[in-house]
Amino acid sequence: MNEFGSLHKLNDRYELRFERFFTNSIEDVFRAITNPSDFSQWYPFATGEMDLRIGGKISFDDGEGTTYEATITELEEPHLFGFREIDDVIHISLQGDVEGCRMTFIHTFDDDSWAVNTAAGWHRCLDVLDQIVNGQTIEWPDNAAELREVYREAFNK
Repeated sequence: MNEFGSLHKLNDRYELRFERFFTNSIEDVFRAITNPSDFSQWYPFATGEMDLRIGGKISFDDGEGTTYEATITELEEPHLFGFREIDDVIHISLQGDVEGCRMTFIHTFDDDSWAVNTAAGWHRCLDVLDQIVNGQTIEWPDNAAELREVYREAFNK
């Protein structure tokens, strides 16, 4: 089973942190994280339009008429990928070793009232990323309600 995320308060912001281990090479994981067609399959609302460079834009569409862009703020292949999405910050770092690589995924935001739902959502998204990295058919399991309950208890919400 994949590791669960944790919630931390830093200054006046909150941080959801997930760590995942992949038996794949750091290059394969980085490619799945940053390839626009793969990114749009595991990252919510991503359109597949991405200018992969510092200052480059990533396009999003919520499917309900709202479109917006994120700006890439960190990019160091194959170790670091980060961007600012409105006021939220996503930071993904990879550390390789002989058995694969460890990914640390951090989402920094202001309002913790959505932390439970957001954590459950990221958990599911990162499960799909794992499927992509491993060349599996993407299947979104019907476990959102169960994950929300797990995170509600873990975060005392």
